[in-house]
Amino acid sequence: MVGIKDVAKHAGVSVGTVSNVINRPDVVSEETRHRVQSVIERLGYVRSESARQLRAGQSRIMALLVLDMGNPFFVDVARGAERAARDAGLRVMMCNSGQSPSEEAEYLALFAEQRVRGVLLTPADATGRNIEAFRRHAIPFVLVDRVAEGATECSVSVDDVLGGALAVRHLVDTGHRSIAYVSGPPGLNQVKDRRQGALQALAEAGLPASALRELPTERLDVAAGRDAGARVLGLAERPTAVFCANDLLALGVLQAMYAAGVSVPDDIAIVGYDDIEFAAAAVVPLTSVRQPAIKMGAMAAELLLEETESDAEPDAHDHRRVVLQPELVVRRSSLMPR
Repeated sequence: MVGIKDVAKHAGVSVGTVSNVINRPDVVSEETRHRVQSVIERLGYVRSESARQLRAGQSRIMALLVLDMGNPFFVDVARGAERAARDAGLRVMMCNSGQSPSEEAEYLALFAEQRVRGVLLTPADATGRNIEAFRRHAIPFVLVDRVAEGATECSVSVDDVLGGALAVRHLVDTGHRSIAYVSGPPGLNQVKDRRQGALQALAEAGLPASALRELPTERLDVAAGRDAGARVLGLAERPTAVFCANDLLALGVLQAMYAAGVSVPDDIAIVGYDDIEFAAAAVVPLTSVRQPAIKMGAMAAELLLEETESDAEPDAHDHRRVVLQPELVVRRSSLMPR
């Protein structure tokens, strides 16, 4: 591997001059700067970020660990975080836990080894053990798409109870009295909160909790949605509407209905959650609860930057819990009244 000493030797300058060209080019003459830069390009020198971190005492890397990078919702969260980090001169290491607590634990251990600046985390481990273990490393982190329960970290989330209520209230208002909830993994807080909101909407309408039939799935993807759609079709008393915990599940349910010749929304209505780009582009445009994903990622990154750039002692940082508001976007998949 080419080192800074190799560059200095080939350019005929000191190691300090090469360092200045890289870090403080304004203090080096134009002729010397060009000579050193041409050698850097010819030799393919890349500076060691780990060595730079040891000297500076702080990383320029912010880590982002989400449940599923295959979900466009988390892609938008990452876009927001990356923009905010870039504006601050940082970069984002994006990682995917695949909804697996064990993979989450491995990534958190990696972040600790690399001594990243901080972590933006959407937890996969419902027990909280991974977070407790990570706290020992004293690396700041911000929870994304989940409300912090303690006083030791910041969080940015959406009011999922309200989001679930918006979805089911809309279905009730259009005449539905029997609704399936395709919920995803039951241990996820988001899944539980959206179910709570759905039940609140039913109670407000004077309907029993039994009007909501929950169908859990192991994952939050299209394939799980197709399987759930087949289960809906196999119910002895088929519901007239389906509320899904995210849009990927909803798109899978829509595919299952289409394959079975069941008309949406004439025979069954569908409402998703997240309002990803594909929701509006579906063969039957999908009604969905919109989350401000890009804003969520940007705000989480900004909170992390506030904590890591503060001159105050770490314990003096004022941890905040930001809760954003969801919005129902009505499209054709739920517009047929019953």
